[in-house]
Amino acid sequence: MASSEVVHVIDDDADVRQSLAFLLSTAGIAVRVHESAIAFLQALPTIEGGCIVTDVRMPGMDGIALQRRLKADKSSIPVIVMTGHGDIALAVEAMKAGAVDFIEKPFDDEVLLAAIKSALARRSADRERSTRAGEIRARIKALSERERQVLDGLVAGKPNKIIAYDLGISPRTVEIYRANVMTKMQADSLSALVRMALLEAASD
Repeated sequence: MASSEVVHVIDDDADVRQSLAFLLSTAGIAVRVHESAIAFLQALPTIEGGCIVTDVRMPGMDGIALQRRLKADKSSIPVIVMTGHGDIALAVEAMKAGAVDFIEKPFDDEVLLAAIKSALARRSADRERSTRAGEIRARIKALSERERQVLDGLVAGKPNKIIAYDLGISPRTVEIYRANVMTKMQADSLSALVRMALLEAASD
């Protein structure tokens, strides 16, 4: 597993930290434990990825407050919250605050492992999507102003004749610009081009 894919366990109970560290290590998952949300936030500048498994009820800053702080800091690390049995209100609040999942204590080891693996896979997919969006953004930046205008028209679903009319140029000229856009964007079809533009717009 990549060094960035570390599971960060946050719990004020030393026994819980120890048992979760043992469970994850045995499953081949890298783990780092933190005794409080504050301790985790102090270590955050050195953390690049992975996911967080945090207790919801802790002295000082609780799991909900931690999530809100991470959200405010625009952190993309997925959070799994551990709640007490039947603590539905807190679980719902945690999901609203951005948790990707919640696990009720006492939990089955396999349920927690499945949630962690799902969160790590999601993190990996988000990272790939972000990298892809960056590449597309660079390609769009390389377009001329007129090529960008033609791209905008295509994404809006306009046919060449309408784009030509809007821009005051001939349909034939639009076709040339369209071909240039397809080449520069490395799109092999109009649908691929539209998907790229939408992905770039969604990442802004």
